[in-house]
Amino acid sequence: MNTFRTVLHPEVSPFQITHQSGVLCMGSCFAEHIAKRLEHFKFNSFLNPFGIVYNPMSIAKGLDFLLENKKEFEENDLFQHLDGWHSFQHHGSFSHPEKEVALTQINEALNQGRQFLKTSEFLILTLGTANVFVSEKTGEAVTNCHKVPQQYFIKKELSVDEMLILLSEVIHQLNNTFPNLKIITTVSPVRHIRDGLIENQVSKSKLLLALNQISKQYSHVSYFPSYEIMMDDLRDYRFYKKDMIHPNDLAIDYIWDFFKKTYFAENTIVLNKRVGEIKRAMAHRPFHPLSVSHLEFKKKQLEKVEQMSKEIPSLNFEEEMDFFNK
Repeated sequence: MNTFRTVLHPEVSPFQITHQSGVLCMGSCFAEHIAKRLEHFKFNSFLNPFGIVYNPMSIAKGLDFLLENKKEFEENDLFQHLDGWHSFQHHGSFSHPEKEVALTQINEALNQGRQFLKTSEFLILTLGTANVFVSEKTGEAVTNCHKVPQQYFIKKELSVDEMLILLSEVIHQLNNTFPNLKIITTVSPVRHIRDGLIENQVSKSKLLLALNQISKQYSHVSYFPSYEIMMDDLRDYRFYKKDMIHPNDLAIDYIWDFFKKTYFAENTIVLNKRVGEIKRAMAHRPFHPLSVSHLEFKKKQLEKVEQMSKEIPSLNFEEEMDFFNK
């Protein structure tokens, strides 16, 4: 045998992402990994206006909010718990000891997300789990429990049909409002094993079935196999962090490379390489910062940045120029 693993080969998508394409990323923490890579290489991207979201019910609800241009969150949408103010529709990164600050952060992200969606060409949705917690008081699904005791929630396992209805409705609305928007879906490779390995597999299987049907139903929706890459191609614990749950940097690099080959044209990959070289130059730490050789190095890098800025004025290189001008 020449190969000792099941290798997945990327298929070039008809949807091609460029640096000018608006890319909105929503979903689980794996969405953050993709969004951070896009940001690093200067793609026009925006991440999680509600913070990290794991279940499709909360993702669909978040998209509904983005589509409702006039509605904002109000003070009665927040609650106080453990010395902070929180929203059940938002990740803990939006929580704050002061109610006004929390509310301002929430509505600023909401309005920024709305404006970004209007000019976006791509929406990346990363689903993490089919399980959802529902408030016993309101009957609404929550994005985050914020350490409120579990007795105040009812755990619900969404069926494939329920997820299909939720996602189909919001995708239909998005298509009516933004007919040029392309949607990329994926199942997060991060395992939710708190309830058990079997339960995690059942949950992921439901997500896979739902997204498979969605991609068949809509021609502008495609599926990216991040879960399959992690489970089959990278079937080894050396690709996990110490918690044995989250993919490590090596795995994320591999999945990102697969993503590039699927959605980026050759000229986009070449531009990524040039941006990457500048980023690596910024990470260089000299022994003697004021030496003639290092100052000459910075001068050459600044010339490269200025040249790229002239070639591609749509990309912002202010940070790089400031760095090499110091």
